[in-house]
Amino acid sequence: MRKLTDEMVVDHCPPAQPPQPPTDVHIPGRHVAEVARHPDGRLAVITWSSPKIDPGLLNPALHVVENGKITDLGPTPADAGKPVWWGDEICYLALTPPHLQGGNAVFDQRHRNLTEGMPACPTDLVQDDGNAPIMVVATGLDTEFHRLGQGLLARVRGSHQPRGGHADQLGDLAWGRQERLRYQAADGLEIDGLLVLPVHKTREDGPFPLVTLVHGGPYDRWADEFQLQWVPSAQWFAHQGIASFLPNPRGSLGRGHEFAKAVAGRVGQEEWHDIETGIDLLVDQGVADPDRLGIAGWSHGGFMAAWATTQTDRFRAALVGAGISDWPKLIEKGEWGAFEAALGDSAEHSPITYAGRIRTPLLIVHGADDTNVPVEQAELLHAAVPGSELVVYPGEGHSLRNREHRLDLLNRARSLFAKL
Repeated sequence: MRKLTDEMVVDHCPPAQPPQPPTDVHIPGRHVAEVARHPDGRLAVITWSSPKIDPGLLNPALHVVENGKITDLGPTPADAGKPVWWGDEICYLALTPPHLQGGNAVFDQRHRNLTEGMPACPTDLVQDDGNAPIMVVATGLDTEFHRLGQGLLARVRGSHQPRGGHADQLGDLAWGRQERLRYQAADGLEIDGLLVLPVHKTREDGPFPLVTLVHGGPYDRWADEFQLQWVPSAQWFAHQGIASFLPNPRGSLGRGHEFAKAVAGRVGQEEWHDIETGIDLLVDQGVADPDRLGIAGWSHGGFMAAWATTQTDRFRAALVGAGISDWPKLIEKGEWGAFEAALGDSAEHSPITYAGRIRTPLLIVHGADDTNVPVEQAELLHAAVPGSELVVYPGEGHSLRNREHRLDLLNRARSLFAKL
């Protein structure tokens, strides 16, 4: 599942359709994807082999256009984008080869990895004419700004209060207390995440019903910022008297290449154990009631919610949003086939294979027009799990845009997790 386009809901993502190229740039035989202009007028151009995401995004290349003359600088690693000028040199973001799920790195125009070994993940490049580009970096639960080649400019920790245009409409509404978590997985790997408690409650008031919220991607993360989104989210649950656990298991953004690639070909394996270890920790600490657990997620998080119910009966309810149930069929019919194949390429990784184990009440929701994860994935899971509920939203893609559909989702989730 590639990433969504929305206000950092469950994933950030490349658009569901190829980027629209500038109309005044043409590279014969190539699809122009992104362009960066030098102050002197030269253009750095990233192209695809095809306007289709697969195979186009797998076969990008870099070019310079100057006074109508095209200079080819050769093929780049997959998913190249965000070209910027650094003096007379070009830098760009791309996936760290050879893994399609190994996370982003910054490359120069000779296609050398400038961030090799970095224990964090570059997420954006911003051109600063006359100076080195600014690199935005996800590091654990925080975000940093670096001057490329010069080091840290600033670290930003997100606010736990609403900000932006709608903040004033929320008035003096109280919010659940948010905590940063760090714990060790079964093999000793450090995992971070967040805990959001019910409004006006502290740990000492526990144990609470707990919903585990799994982010998408899987190359994305929960950052330490205000957690209120259109999908059922931590602060929304806090107002229902429910605590939320937001883990960043291996495969997530923010911990570097090795951490990100650990999920390649092993989707749902150690990744699931990382999540369950965090749940066990919160139960042992008296924060979570072991008899009142739920799980929810969207996109890759939806897959993990379904997968979790094939691995354990401990959850009393699960929300599977735009999730995968059958990896081979997704690889065949989804628009990100090769990327999905890098995660899981067999029935062994598919919830549908183990659907007979599921005893947890499932709410399965999906957009009818989803091209990222086709709605067939939801229909297959629903057919395989007697008693599950399927809701398909007409006219919706991989994320819900219609306000009425979003409200309907929230209300259905409220009813589902009232069972905790």
